[in-house]
Amino acid sequence: MNDLGWLVVTLHVLAASAASWHALLYKRDSRAALGWISVCVLFPIAGPLLYCLLGVNRVENRARMEGDKKVRRRFVDFERGAGLMPPEKRDGGVVASGQFGLQQATLAITGQRLSTGNQVQILYNGEGAYPPMLAAIAQAEYSICLTTYIFETNETGRQFMKALGDAAARGVDVRVMIDGMGEKYSFPRAVRLLKRVGVRTCRYNPPRLIPPTFSVNLRNHRKILVVDDSLGFTGGINIGDRHLTDNPEVKEPVADIHFSFKGPFVAQLVAIFNDSWAETTGRTLPKVPADSPAKRDVEGVASCRAIVDGPDENLDRLALVLQAAVTSAQRSVLIMTPYFLPSPGLIGCLLGAALRGVKVQIVLPGENNLPYVHWATRNMLWELLFYHVEVFYQPPPFAHSKLFMVDEDYVLIGSANIDPRSLRLNYELGVEIYDQKLNEQLCNHFRQVIDVSTPVTLQEVDGRSLPARTRDAFCWLFSPYL
Repeated sequence: MNDLGWLVVTLHVLAASAASWHALLYKRDSRAALGWISVCVLFPIAGPLLYCLLGVNRVENRARMEGDKKVRRRFVDFERGAGLMPPEKRDGGVVASGQFGLQQATLAITGQRLSTGNQVQILYNGEGAYPPMLAAIAQAEYSICLTTYIFETNETGRQFMKALGDAAARGVDVRVMIDGMGEKYSFPRAVRLLKRVGVRTCRYNPPRLIPPTFSVNLRNHRKILVVDDSLGFTGGINIGDRHLTDNPEVKEPVADIHFSFKGPFVAQLVAIFNDSWAETTGRTLPKVPADSPAKRDVEGVASCRAIVDGPDENLDRLALVLQAAVTSAQRSVLIMTPYFLPSPGLIGCLLGAALRGVKVQIVLPGENNLPYVHWATRNMLWELLFYHVEVFYQPPPFAHSKLFMVDEDYVLIGSANIDPRSLRLNYELGVEIYDQKLNEQLCNHFRQVIDVSTPVTLQEVDGRSLPARTRDAFCWLFSPYL
């Protein structure tokens, strides 16, 4: 072996040893640790590189660490969240509801108290969401903050760009943050076009070679728009023509649900945006003032709480809330999600609820925009169906909607899917809503979807051909990163 060969071998041994040691110490799942160690050892140079790019799932939130100077214990806190709120600090923050225990659990998990006195409105698809969002931008007086995963540069995207540029031109403080990977869904890139019209813009964790991005697998999937600290929007809708389901020119429309908020809860959305902006740009934004319009002149009945989740100190918050919610269910658990690859813990909670007599219904898209996710899901559905969990496939257009409802008096909405990528790798945002009238509307929407959907049977899943089962099982192997 020549000198170059020995150099490659030496580099691989050193890199594989370091990466394997890292996986051994920091991976919570023994199967994940063993899998990554095998990849690092068996694939020269490429294995350790893949681990750096895809296997390191947690980062420190720089903005929050600057405000919290406590020293972390080295080699201990990785892949571990910030922990629970101490019991002595959990008094208050609970509203009248049959979900007292769940409210207490979410308060302990998030440390965030429920915000009361809010108004919430449901916005279906782009036709329902984009007009009020554009109108709010057009009426903005002093501030606009917007973050989204995908910002397309088609007709809808251009409408938002013009509205944001016009706002900036009249002196409004406009800040837009787009995920560095999500921006690549369209060309020309949105950030470049927004800067041309005078909008202050940044990319969240953009992939690059020099210096290399080792956290390319960690994406900001949140969708937030707040105008004048008083009107907020969040949910699952990105910005682009794809969400216009009634437009015949859109070849592959995507159905989804978004929400508007007025009231003190909007301050929570502003704080989440500010943290992400500070982390990305290094510039800390001022907090919403105590006399903000968000805290005045609103008479609402909704109690809301933001649940921030991501591969940092907020790790596993949504996963824990989902499990606590299913465990608390007495009558029903209703789930609508585009991607469904639940963890073993959540599967256990769903099966336990079904065995207790709780009606568990799950609605998935009949035609998925990511076929390999659909195939991976097919590989694990048998276990749910075997224990009488009801699963339905809704007809096109592709449904990107995310709804999670318990006992018809608890709703969790937001950007997160029920899969490992959302709950372990992405920066996500969930919102709990306690509002009887709104919850009834969403439950009615859920029932209407079921009425036109096709039930999935255990016989159908068991009757897949051997090639189909092999394909589905192979895709399921990669479910943590689909």
